Amino acid sequence: MSRRLLASAVALAGMITAGPAAAQAPAGADKAPAAKAAATKAWTAPKTPWGHPDISGTWTSDGAIGIPRERPDQFAGRVELTEAEFADKLKRDEATRKRSDATCGAFCNDNAWLKKSFNQTSLIVDGDGKMPAVTPQAEARRASRDRGTFGNGPFESTKDFTNYDRCITRGIVGSVLPVVYGNGNRILQTPDEVVISYEMVHDTRVIPLDGRPHISSKIRQYLGDSRGHWEGNTLVVETTNLTDQTSIGGNGNGLRHSADMKIVERFTRNAPDELQYEIHFDDPNTYTRPFTMRIPLISPPGFQLLPYDCHEGNYMLSAVLAGERAEDKAIADDAKKGIVRERRPVQANINAVPGTAAGENGPQ
Repeated sequence: MSRRLLASAVALAGMITAGPAAAQAPAGADKAPAAKAAATKAWTAPKTPWGHPDISGTWTSDGAIGIPRERPDQFAGRVELTEAEFADKLKRDEATRKRSDATCGAFCNDNAWLKKSFNQTSLIVDGDGKMPAVTPQAEARRASRDRGTFGNGPFESTKDFTNYDRCITRGIVGSVLPVVYGNGNRILQTPDEVVISYEMVHDTRVIPLDGRPHISSKIRQYLGDSRGHWEGNTLVVETTNLTDQTSIGGNGNGLRHSADMKIVERFTRNAPDELQYEIHFDDPNTYTRPFTMRIPLISPPGFQLLPYDCHEGNYMLSAVLAGERAEDKAIADDAKKGIVRERRPVQANINAVPGTAAGENGPQ
């Protein structure tokens, strides 16, 4: 959140620009201007001193703000917007950025960093652009903990909170999907490794490139076990050995996947300030088919990561649990007086972010 305060002090000039989307539009669909620009202007990705494609830098998923996770029905069958649809999106994105700049005070959300627009119709880019149905065994493990303090509980113990609530992790995908703030990540490279650090909950992944095998299947980790290799200009990272304690929603909230999920990530630098990031999910114990998300990452001038102080056992957990126990007592006291009422929801009257622009998971 501290980066939002920095944002209010940094003068950032320039209009929103159009970023190319690499997906091929279906036959017969109008090409968006970004796709046309990509076809006419070649760009050569830089190399590191040891010859690998250079994807290092400080990146943010704020360019994906306003792109819905699932494809709206009006864009059925299309990965990209038409020229007219993209022109409308450019106007909305500019309004989003200006609205965020104008409402920046004690809190600044990340919409101010929406400096480049993309013509995707949804973050999910394969199939029908929708999340696949979940399996019966996945339905059986749904629980209030999937939303934690984004839901209304009940909260009986720390196990009813998400790993994000507990400052443990947001998982691989939850650490990148755009939310109201903290969408930055930093990529560093050596000849033998790629290192990815996420702004929120300070997770860091060290990904070997030397061809070593995955660790024993008996060892499970929140961020799994990742191995990378280069395919042309694209870094391909395969992750296995996950736990069943993380999810793939914003901030890592949502239905938990199984420990058997496999993730394949692809990082391709398309421009000096643009990194295409794709994530392919394969978890037959949770979803009825594999699916792929594309999250465009950008690096606006002046953007940087600042510390995000969070620790397990923070006072939020004890405050929520204490509030729940106070509500238990209040319900019991009311019952003694003959008053039978519903439980007061945890989420009541907590909107502390006035002026937040629609877009984190909102409509196009």
